[in-house]
Amino acid sequence: MQERLQKILAGAGIASRRAAETLILQGRVSVNGAVVTELGTKADAGSDDIRVDGKLISTDVSKVYLMLNKPRGYVTTLKDPEGRSIVTELLHGIEERVFPVGRLDYDSEGLLLMTNDGDFAQKMQHPRYRIPRTYCVKVRGILTRRELKEIEDGIKLEDGLFKPVAMHMERMNPKSSWVVMTIQEGRNRVIRRLFDAIEHPVARLIRISLGELHLGKLKEGEFRALKKREIEQLLSSSGKRE
Repeated sequence: MQERLQKILAGAGIASRRAAETLILQGRVSVNGAVVTELGTKADAGSDDIRVDGKLISTDVSKVYLMLNKPRGYVTTLKDPEGRSIVTELLHGIEERVFPVGRLDYDSEGLLLMTNDGDFAQKMQHPRYRIPRTYCVKVRGILTRRELKEIEDGIKLEDGLFKPVAMHMERMNPKSSWVVMTIQEGRNRVIRRLFDAIEHPVARLIRISLGELHLGKLKEGEFRALKKREIEQLLSSSGKRE
């Protein structure tokens, strides 16, 4: 059956559909020996020879869904030109090729989904759906009530107004403040840029939940398989439009 090439790559666990599109545009995908760079190209996974970087793909793969407690100092990519550690190095004992769903910055920590199901990854990241993500954030300095109110009302950034879904003060130390913040958008480094804008730079940023999925007692650097119920809840959340 003929399907779009990026859908086939996602179904084979190579990458999310969006990332698969990038592979195609980069000329890293071939069909029956011919390099493909057109995003609308279709192929038959059952009869065509489809390769990524010269390696034949297989569509007969078991689906894997993992939750990782990402430590600082790891990048959420499969390769890093700077030679930094990548998150897949933490997945000891996982034979399937999996990739991160979305991103956490090199210096950020916490809940990160890993999978080889490109359709699942696409639904988790699609901009039409706004799955809430909650972070525990440590910032330098003491946040005042006025500053908290400013954040709740929305802070204007260079790419538009940013307003969290919810936020509350967790605790204050002599030189820092901890807040818990829930957001529903995926602008790059938006929480860090928010606190930079009010001169309280982020010292730590930990994602503690995604939808109804919580990090819980999972230790830093550890991972576990998602339960069927958790996968269904995430997919249900992704089906709720903005």
